[in-house]
Amino acid sequence: MNLQEIPRVKDITKEDFINLYFKPQKPVVIERFIEDWPAYEKWNLDYIKSVAGEKIVPLYDDRPVSHEDGFNEAHAKMKMSEYVDLLKKGPTKFRIFLWNILKEVPQLQDDFNYPDFGLKMLKGLPMMFFGGQDSYTFMHYDIDLANIFHFHFQGKKEIILFDQSQNKHLYKVPYSLITHESIDFSNPDFKKWPALKSASGHKTFLKHGEVLYMPEGYWHYMKYITPGFSMSLRALARNPKNLSKAVYNLIFMRYYDNIMRRLYGQKWIDKKNRKAINRTNSLAK
Repeated sequence: MNLQEIPRVKDITKEDFINLYFKPQKPVVIERFIEDWPAYEKWNLDYIKSVAGEKIVPLYDDRPVSHEDGFNEAHAKMKMSEYVDLLKKGPTKFRIFLWNILKEVPQLQDDFNYPDFGLKMLKGLPMMFFGGQDSYTFMHYDIDLANIFHFHFQGKKEIILFDQSQNKHLYKVPYSLITHESIDFSNPDFKKWPALKSASGHKTFLKHGEVLYMPEGYWHYMKYITPGFSMSLRALARNPKNLSKAVYNLIFMRYYDNIMRRLYGQKWIDKKNRKAINRTNSLAK
């Protein structure tokens, strides 16, 4: 794959962010933007355990999508204190995905500010993500195609991004937000997935305190090199095409896919995966 390093800046003004990255829809890593947040010093796994240890958290792993699973349905649950202990013990596939911990632990809202990047943040949707060593998310994009600001805490995380123009190379699964789940984007097998050789994207590694801006609808794959966690803040898509696609995803695509799963079970999942392979390989020829 043709992956370019995501540009990095130490800090940035609102005007420069809008003109250099938001308007052209380009990703950027901002390295020192949150050093004045209390979270910069306080937020680590031990602190999260101390303030949220008794909360029951939803966990996900890297098992293939099954017709028996509901949309974003958790694979397991446990207390946050037990999960932090699990992360420290060694590699684990379990991740926390899209957990609004700030609703359950309101005191964490005192540790950060909603940054002024010139976009209106959705203040009711701060989401947190945790992962153990070597755990990863499937390559996917968010259902609302939002502008995402991804703040990383503790540890190191590998990130690979593609914009929507690369769909024809990525083995996108129909009626879903993911690519074929068998692809290891950290080390892709080009004999099995030849179209990926033509994909052009971006890559970086995030460390504690760094912020990644992901433009509207960007595909993202994230792998935890070491145990850690992140928080995402989002702003609605501005591009009319992306807004209409978000409405389609939310109102039609998600419910249609769930209905087909109930009607046809695993046959529907398998059919979509085959179509992703056949369609992508035919376009690559």
